[in-house]
Amino acid sequence: MAVLVNLDLMMARRKVGVSELAAQIGITPANLSVLKNNRAKAIRFATLDALCQALDCQPGEILAWAPDA
Repeated sequence: MAVLVNLDLMMARRKVGVSELAAQIGITPANLSVLKNNRAKAIRFATLDALCQALDCQPGEILAWAPDA
């Protein structure tokens, strides 16, 4: 099973870039890029909360689960 991060889709819908969003939520652009590109192994609830506030969305719009192939 895999948890997927659809952050790139939400960012595109909201027309916000990595640098701008990283500044809004208080993390580095490099760490945001790791999340955006599905390379993260974990995410803090505080970061998820900040993302949801900044993007005006629910956690389920950022995270999705998919069974293994």
